[in-house]
Amino acid sequence: MSKRRCAILISGRGSNMESLIAAARDGDFPVEIALVLSNRPEAQGLASAKARGIAIAAVDHKIYAGRDAFEGSLQKMLEAHRIDFICLAGFMRLLTPRFVNHWQGRLINIHPALLPSYPGLHTHERALADGVKIHGCTVHYVVAEMDAGPIIMQAAINVRDDDTPESLGKRVLAQEHAIYPAALRLAASGAVRAEGNRVQGAGGRDVGMVAPDLD
Repeated sequence: MSKRRCAILISGRGSNMESLIAAARDGDFPVEIALVLSNRPEAQGLASAKARGIAIAAVDHKIYAGRDAFEGSLQKMLEAHRIDFICLAGFMRLLTPRFVNHWQGRLINIHPALLPSYPGLHTHERALADGVKIHGCTVHYVVAEMDAGPIIMQAAINVRDDDTPESLGKRVLAQEHAIYPAALRLAASGAVRAEGNRVQGAGGRDVGMVAPDLD
């Protein structure tokens, strides 16, 4: 089986990166993790990926005059490693429409909320403040608008009466680790496709909602 060469882009410890690397060890997984790249040279996840024998690189956004220059270097690094699919895993930089459009259909992200609710930051705090009963996470194709692309997969959990942002975030993160590899498998293998703002399987059926913690 020919595997797609995937880069994981991180800015920190790379928790979701670890779940993707673990999944890719399966011989049937359609992706090879060929590069872990960070915009922060000190990112903890780089050392973790290197220890697992994965190529690493840093493109420090702070040394560039603007986003176009930064993304030009980013693109050159991706091309040097023959990357054809990208996973964002805690990558804390907004990407320009030009970059996103170049990678359209080959660039996915995980977000700690049930999109389209709670795009952006501080999702767990906002969910608790609103008193929602169900929270979760979303894997989606990246588009130019932040946290707005077609949804590949979601996981939903109950919000408990005694939840704090930390306890809620911990349970959501466990579901992120479960669905990100599953969504990557679907997207990279061609088992799903985006049609407008909806993602469907090759047979035309909807895919993607799982609810492992709704007790």
